[in-house]
Amino acid sequence: MPALRELFTSAGFEDVRTYVQSGNLVLSSDASAARLARDSERLLADRLGLSVAVIVRTREELAEVVRRNPLREVAVNPKRYQVSFLSAEPSRELVERCAAVAAPQERVVAIGREIYAWHPEGVARSRLWARLAGQDLGVAATARNWTTVTTLLAMVDE
Repeated sequence: MPALRELFTSAGFEDVRTYVQSGNLVLSSDASAARLARDSERLLADRLGLSVAVIVRTREELAEVVRRNPLREVAVNPKRYQVSFLSAEPSRELVERCAAVAAPQERVVAIGREIYAWHPEGVARSRLWARLAGQDLGVAATARNWTTVTTLLAMVDE
């Protein structure tokens, strides 16, 4: 993560900070979210040889994700509450396919470009999690647990 932070700092981004070892970056930029994603993907490809999709949310968008929290009544363990951040809104069919494989105690809610998923028994054997983490979503996606989501928002607000 220090190398990732240095890479983005040397590319001219400001206030670059990282969180845990999963590629979470918080930074300041005047670029649009779409341009920032494209520029970040190009930077990672050119400098590190990584071909990865980059999902960007502005401070306001991330705050809205936290404010919505549609599963707050049931998602009592933040490590088992996941938000999948998508590059585009999922199709109704995709959301229905995800809901169809959810175990009875799991919950899934899609709002905009996010899918909130509650896995009370964990993700290890969750068919819902396997679907959300799979390659057949039709859009680029990355998931973070609720602790990470709220920590990233706190970092932005520091």
